[in-house]
Amino acid sequence: MSRLQENYKNKVAPELMKEFGYSSVMEIPRIHSISLNIGLGEASQNNKLIEDAVTELTQIAGQKSVVTRAKKSIAAYKLREGMPVGCRVTLRRERMWDFLDKLVSFSLPRVRDFRGIPDRGFDGRGNFTMGIREHTIFPEINMDRVDRVKGMNITIVTTASTDKEGKTLLQLLGMPFKK
Repeated sequence: MSRLQENYKNKVAPELMKEFGYSSVMEIPRIHSISLNIGLGEASQNNKLIEDAVTELTQIAGQKSVVTRAKKSIAAYKLREGMPVGCRVTLRRERMWDFLDKLVSFSLPRVRDFRGIPDRGFDGRGNFTMGIREHTIFPEINMDRVDRVKGMNITIVTTASTDKEGKTLLQLLGMPFKK
């Protein structure tokens, strides 16, 4: 059991139960999964970009990432249906907790001029999405081998029913939101 998962069970869950007045332990919001996504529109012409993104995302997540392909053809972008446009990976259970711990305690503080994450990434149902401009903030990425800095989206899917519950859950787990 990871450090963050123990923190959730021992401190965060009882505090959420007290704050929101849940009658059952099953009502307490928890994290369901974390999805990482790198979109590379220009990769449709350059296959090496996709291969690099897949290996780097696999290193970051600790789990094999999957190539995402275009669903529609768009002539203006020289894009045909089925061409590779990015990669993604969904983390659950132990890997999810390890990744969230690494993100909150190690990677986000490495961002230059970091003042917190804006809380406008909630979707109305307690799930949170944030963007990262540089994937190089993760310790697994070797800066010497990176030929191009890539951005990525991180979506944290929770069982919370409202944004307030989801934000409180993430704050108690250590997510540094802007004040």
